[in-house]
Amino acid sequence: MTGVGSLPKMKVTLSTLDTCEGSFTPLVVLELAQDVKEETKEWLKNRIVTKKKDGGAQLLFRPLLNKYEKGTVENQNLYLVGASNIRLLLGAEAVGLVKECSDNTMRAFTYGTRHNFKGFDDNNDDFLTMAECQFIIKHELENLRARDEKMIPGYPQAKLYPGKSLLRRLLTSGIVVQVFPLHDNEALKKLEDSWYTRFSLQFQPIDGIRGYFGETIALYFGFLEYFTFALIPMAVIGLPYYMFVWEDYDKYVIFASFNLIWSTVILEVWKRGCANMTYRWGTLVMKRQFEEPRPGYHGVLGVNAVTGREEPLYPSYKRQLRIYLVSLPFVCLCLYFSLYVMMIYFDLEAWALDLHENSGSEWTSVLLYVPSIIYAIVIEVMNRLYRYAAEFLTSWENHRLESAYQNHLILKVLVFNFLNCFASLFYIAFVLQDMKLLRQSLATLLITSQILNQLMESLLPYWLQRKHHVQVKKKVQALKADIDATLYEQVVLEKEMGTYLGTFDDYLELFLQFGYVSLFSCVYPLAAAFAVLNNFTEVNSDALKMCRVFKRPFAEPSASIGVWQLAFETMSVISVVTNCALIGMSPQVNALFPESKADLILIVVAVEHALLALKFILAFAIPDKPRHIQVKLARLEFESLEALKQQQMKLVAENLKEDGQDGGGKATAT
Repeated sequence: MTGVGSLPKMKVTLSTLDTCEGSFTPLVVLELAQDVKEETKEWLKNRIVTKKKDGGAQLLFRPLLNKYEKGTVENQNLYLVGASNIRLLLGAEAVGLVKECSDNTMRAFTYGTRHNFKGFDDNNDDFLTMAECQFIIKHELENLRARDEKMIPGYPQAKLYPGKSLLRRLLTSGIVVQVFPLHDNEALKKLEDSWYTRFSLQFQPIDGIRGYFGETIALYFGFLEYFTFALIPMAVIGLPYYMFVWEDYDKYVIFASFNLIWSTVILEVWKRGCANMTYRWGTLVMKRQFEEPRPGYHGVLGVNAVTGREEPLYPSYKRQLRIYLVSLPFVCLCLYFSLYVMMIYFDLEAWALDLHENSGSEWTSVLLYVPSIIYAIVIEVMNRLYRYAAEFLTSWENHRLESAYQNHLILKVLVFNFLNCFASLFYIAFVLQDMKLLRQSLATLLITSQILNQLMESLLPYWLQRKHHVQVKKKVQALKADIDATLYEQVVLEKEMGTYLGTFDDYLELFLQFGYVSLFSCVYPLAAAFAVLNNFTEVNSDALKMCRVFKRPFAEPSASIGVWQLAFETMSVISVVTNCALIGMSPQVNALFPESKADLILIVVAVEHALLALKFILAFAIPDKPRHIQVKLARLEFESLEALKQQQMKLVAENLKEDGQDGGGKATAT
């Protein structure tokens, strides 16, 4: 980042900034397709560097290789984007970044009041984190909009209309291949040293993760750490139950009750911890940006009634028809197929059991676990295949907003994954009523899924990435000495890395793990211990994945874990029902009601309702935000209302003054 030390002392506006700096710190890489025409490149460059008042982004832009270096190596069509320090500060004001003031309050940053913010110095350019700088550049690139152009120069088929995001059109047309933020190798090394390279039991550097990757990813790692430590009491209490009271289901009532209260309390306490973190980061009070149409959205060109801009319009009834006539039947068909595969698994279980009973040898006792292992692998494969189908269907439904797209995708995936992973366990528990098989299946599914996830998500991609890194190093070593080989190597290496698609799969893995731990806790209390062991390695493997396997993702401001909070709370409610039903079915509890099963059912239902009531009372009694955060938010709201009131009074006073002057002029003329 290039700092400008003398300019901040005078009034600075976007129109006074220079965008022709020849050397700057690159923050973002933009890769064009190999066959892009020169007139398109020149047009795109001009739009990026042109001043804001003329419709540009007013950023710094240069090719990775100059015209002399391009003859030395293969032209990759790679371009570097950056910005001056002042441009980034003005951009921080435009996107509404919230920073801590000298009086310890959190306020939206403005360039005019920059000296009121803690840590700001005109001579330093580290007030904004690199993640925030890259987020600002992404925001500016995405807000480059068509003005008078009817098409992208050189591509008549790539139509434009006023207000259309140029970057999104370039991406959907295949002219721009990808846009990604660069790693800062020095900062990354420091983060790795404090995060996962030293194998010791310590808290993660959540603030450091937030500074490097942004709030969304920091919240995931914060939740993973919190959830892991929250599982430890369950694991500690579960071990003696597993070792000493295996068949005494009546004693599991205490353990199950503790589990149900635990699942409620940890989720409510997480909300409070999350509010503390996001207030400190500024995202809890950050103004929400108006959502633009997502890149894949299409329709007939029209005028948006809210913004007044031209954009594609797609009738809601057509989307509803696609959802209910195509997507819903497809999801139901997939659920049916999942149940069909489950019945095949039970046939294999019966075959393995018959074989063991007939032979009684040791190898057939090992064979008893094979159907569960095969079924666990099949579940993982089906989950991944269904994910691709769900993404295609949700995209085909043509949702206007990214948030609507994500909500529909999450709903589809959660429903299928829940049935696919837990249907067999419910069938064993409530149809077959075979508690021994339930314990065996739950343990096999949990452990197998954890091992597969570790292999597929981190270890295999890391191994492939290491091989690619060696190949890139050999190519760079063969280059001529006059090329900036370090930067070239970094950009070429990172552009070939996989793209991190977000925290969806990571939260889904935790959600399913939470289900294994909570749904059948009274049958297999050891599940929490396995989950804790897995999560301690998960922290390191996910950190490795973020730092060394995938491209650096753009930071995304977040104030919570979003819809996943509701998903976890729903799972905890379902766990009340399943645990009460399992305890009610136990022989010990049934022996207490030898005459009337109706009395047993009524008591189980009453206990279940009482536990649910207790859950909701606890959820209501524990505030989502700590008291001091509530007071600070209320104070900010009061101050903003007062400022708005003063602004309105000032406008009224100016209008009255103008009216008085007009009246005086008329009287004089008379």
